[in-house]
Amino acid sequence: MEHEEISFIDLMFSDLYGQLKCVTISPRELADCLEYGKWFDGSSVEGFTRIHESDMLLLPDPTTYIKLPWPRHGKNAARIICDVHEPEKVPFKGAPRNILKRIYKKAEKKGWSYQVGPEIEFFLLGSKTEVDYHDRASYFDFSPMDLGTDIRAVMVSTLEGLGVEVEMTHHECGPSQHEIDIGYTDAVKSADNILVAKQAIKTVASSRGLHATFMPKPKSGVAGSGMHIHQSLFNGDGENLFHDDRDPYQLSTLAYHFMGGQLEHIREMAAILCPTVNSYKRLGGFEAPVHVCWGQRNRSALIRVPKYGKNRQESARLELRCPDPSCNPYIAFAVMLAAGLRGIEKKIEPPEPVEEDVFDFDDAKLAEFYIKSMPSDLGEAIAELEQSKFMKATLGEHAFEKYLGLRNAEWADYKRSVTDWEREHYMDL
Repeated sequence: MEHEEISFIDLMFSDLYGQLKCVTISPRELADCLEYGKWFDGSSVEGFTRIHESDMLLLPDPTTYIKLPWPRHGKNAARIICDVHEPEKVPFKGAPRNILKRIYKKAEKKGWSYQVGPEIEFFLLGSKTEVDYHDRASYFDFSPMDLGTDIRAVMVSTLEGLGVEVEMTHHECGPSQHEIDIGYTDAVKSADNILVAKQAIKTVASSRGLHATFMPKPKSGVAGSGMHIHQSLFNGDGENLFHDDRDPYQLSTLAYHFMGGQLEHIREMAAILCPTVNSYKRLGGFEAPVHVCWGQRNRSALIRVPKYGKNRQESARLELRCPDPSCNPYIAFAVMLAAGLRGIEKKIEPPEPVEEDVFDFDDAKLAEFYIKSMPSDLGEAIAELEQSKFMKATLGEHAFEKYLGLRNAEWADYKRSVTDWEREHYMDL
């Protein structure tokens, strides 16, 4: 900090929605903060505590320290991601990062590391209030059709400067839609990276007079934005435990059981992986999966097993394709890992793979393959979550009840709202 001449330190954390929160301290406060934490009002943060329990502590995680690329009034700033604790320095059970750490320890006790790689999709628009496309390019188009080529280059450079490794970036299917793929790392660091990436993407876009949105479906008739998650388990020697050369799909028994657990519990997880009213307008079109099945080259499947080259055992992975970038990555990874570990523990076998386009299946064929569907809207997803004892145990009672309350309120508000579609269709009645 002294070497980089830092004048401001941002202490960052996440609320239950997955929104990045921050308090800023001066460098002279850091030593005290590292030892004793920094007090803040937890009752003002969505999903945390009540007014009479408001005092909480931010404890910085020094491994997350990094200099920010945006000076303030000509002075340097840095950030540290924090864990939220109760006044007695006990980890707060309702904090999203703590929830993920608790589930992650279950894998660590078995000598496993849960590694993930997210693909973050977003739109670059000319306005915050309407869908004003920045370009009309499509999948993999390049400059000059893709007007975002230079902007994405700035975003990638910014992310790399923030310690976030970027594997690939390109224009997506929709006009003004883009994708940035974050490198594989352990789930806690990856969730940190997603929050940092979203902040950086928005900041760079704003500096160019654009608005970056992670809304899953900004406009009907065009592709929505997902956040596909590639995932594997590794042992302490760096060996990918999902790989087995003898299997036709090159998957191990462990991987099959992990997949079986996720497919078994996916409807219960839907309100966390696809958390908004708008999320369910994305599913079911433009390769956004709505049917609970798996396959290899099949992008209509909920879980895809990507192919990889010979002698690339470390690349064995399962790609979960239903999450979208509006989710809280900490609790999303927590429930994904918990479901996978339960699949391993209970030896849950996944159904047979489906290598046809499931979007073309009628009800009879879906029944023939025993294929369930994702919830059709947020209300159905909330109902699935509400009855799930497994999800309640995974999130913990505090976070579970708070999260349900927040989503139920959102769903009730939506049901009462009157939309442009209704006015267009019913004003002549």
